[in-house]
Amino acid sequence: MLNFDEARYARIQAGALAQGPGLSRAIEACLGAEARNLFFPGAWSAAILMHPAAQLLQRRSRFPVFAEIGAELVVGGHQALGPGSIVVIPSLSGTTKESVEALAFCKARSATVIALVGHGGTPLAEGADHAFVNFAEDDTSCESFYLQSLLLALAVFRARGEAADHDAHVADLNRLPALLVEAKRSFEPRAESVARALAADPWHIMVGAGATWPQAWYYGMCILEEMQWIRTRPIHAADFFHGTLELVEKGVSVVLFKGEDAARPLIEWVERFLPA
Repeated sequence: MLNFDEARYARIQAGALAQGPGLSRAIEACLGAEARNLFFPGAWSAAILMHPAAQLLQRRSRFPVFAEIGAELVVGGHQALGPGSIVVIPSLSGTTKESVEALAFCKARSATVIALVGHGGTPLAEGADHAFVNFAEDDTSCESFYLQSLLLALAVFRARGEAADHDAHVADLNRLPALLVEAKRSFEPRAESVARALAADPWHIMVGAGATWPQAWYYGMCILEEMQWIRTRPIHAADFFHGTLELVEKGVSVVLFKGEDAARPLIEWVERFLPA
């Protein structure tokens, strides 16, 4: 018996992808009005999930992009934030206190705010210049936010003429809900044993790099610590040998998040160090 509702999962992820045209129109309108930079100032887990899209833009586009902690942006400010800034704020509930404060802070500085939320009629949805609502819950919001943020990044590339293969990338993303369902289905036979192993150890070191680092951070802090009360130590693979390796001894759990991007050798570097 599967431990997830396939139809519900696919429907929510398809809903995220359905935001693509609207996100593209919002980005085109902002850039047409001579937008000069893009900020991702979210809070908590939703903010972490914006990092792959932010990193993609920072490395593949000449458009200035800033991934900020919303609460810190509010107390510290930013000289690049102001008229012409596009601000993307994600929040599943649409009521996250720090995100609502970031919304007010950015609007007061004449920035254009795009909100990605799971619920309409909320402070973020009502206060943003462009609100995109896709219902999700804790077990489905991760992929929903990843997909929406990547669609937004692709919209920036397209509007700036920096990605000739935009349509092909969007077509690939639209295949993901079915592929993700299949991946979850194929992993189901192992899921219980992995869950029991994670529950059995007192703490875990979560290691990622590149596009997998946000997921390692998110999974450790938001899924295991917040939701399961399991202690973790998320660490970037590039920092693993600066302190964290001293905590690795027999019986310590180390979980590696191995991606397929340019940062994979950093994960393999850690893997070679660890005992079998």
